[in-house]
Amino acid sequence: SRWSSDVCSSGLWIIAVLSFIGIFFFHLPFPLIIAMAALYGYLTQRSAGDPPPHPKGANPLRTIAIWLVIWWAPVAVLWLSGAQFLTEIGLFFGKLAVVTFGGAYAVLAYMTQAAVVEHGWLSMPQMMDGLGLAETTPGPLILVTQFVAFIAGFGQHGLMMGVAAACLALWVTFVPCYLWIFTGAPYIEWIATRPRLRGALVAITAAVVGVILNLSLWFALHVFFADVAMVKHGPLTLFTPDISTIDWTVVTLALLSSVMILRFKLDLLLVLLIVALAGLGLSCF
Repeated sequence: SRWSSDVCSSGLWIIAVLSFIGIFFFHLPFPLIIAMAALYGYLTQRSAGDPPPHPKGANPLRTIAIWLVIWWAPVAVLWLSGAQFLTEIGLFFGKLAVVTFGGAYAVLAYMTQAAVVEHGWLSMPQMMDGLGLAETTPGPLILVTQFVAFIAGFGQHGLMMGVAAACLALWVTFVPCYLWIFTGAPYIEWIATRPRLRGALVAITAAVVGVILNLSLWFALHVFFADVAMVKHGPLTLFTPDISTIDWTVVTLALLSSVMILRFKLDLLLVLLIVALAGLGLSCF
C-alpha cells in the first residue's frame, strides 16, 4: 500500500515496529501511541523561519465551542439524568472519535481492546462477527461502532437499551466530523508550511501502520484458533493459541483469499462473495 511504502522508504518503519510492539505486547492505549508518535515527529523536525500568517476570517475558538456543545449536549443530559451506562457509552465512543487517526482499521484495534478486554461489553466471537459485518459495506467504522454499542446495550437491558446505545454511539462518532472540517479546513495550507506539524502527521501515519498490523494479527489468532490464552508476565502480554484448536477450514479460506487478491488481483467484493458462499456451503456439511 502507499502507506507501507512511504513508511519503509523513509525509515519510519522503526516507529511502526515500536507501535506494534507497544500495543500488541504491552497493551499501551492507542491514544498514547498516537500522542508519542506525534511528539516524536514534531520534535525531530527543524522549525521553519517566520511562520506564515494565519488564515483571515477564521475564528477557530468560536467554531470549536459551537460544535463541542452540539457534540456533547446529549451526553450531558444523560449524565444529569443519572443514565450511567449510556453516559459511559457516550464518553467511550466520543473519545474514540477523537483518535480516528489512520482511518477505521486503526480505530478498530483500540475499540476491540477496550470493548472486549477492558469493559467486557462483547465476547471475542461477537467482535469478530462485527468486523465481518463491517466488511460487507464500504466505510466500516460507523457500522461496527453501531454493532458494538447495540450489543453492549442489549446485554445490559435488552432491545430498547441496545437501540439507544447505538443511536448515541452514532451521534458522538459522526458529529465530530463537522468539528474537524469546519475548524481545520481553513488551516490545511497553513499546516503544509509548518515542517514540525508535517513531521507529527507523518510519524502518526507510521505508528498507524503498526497498529493496523496489530489488529490483523490479533484477529487472525482469534479466527484461526478457538482457544487463545492471554498470559501476562509483568507489563508484557503474550497471546498463546492452543494449536489443537486450529480451524483448518478458516485457515484454508484465508489462504485462498490471499491468493485471489495478491496473485490474481480479483476485486475485493468478488473475493468476499466467493468466500462467503464457500463458508455457507461448508457449514451445511
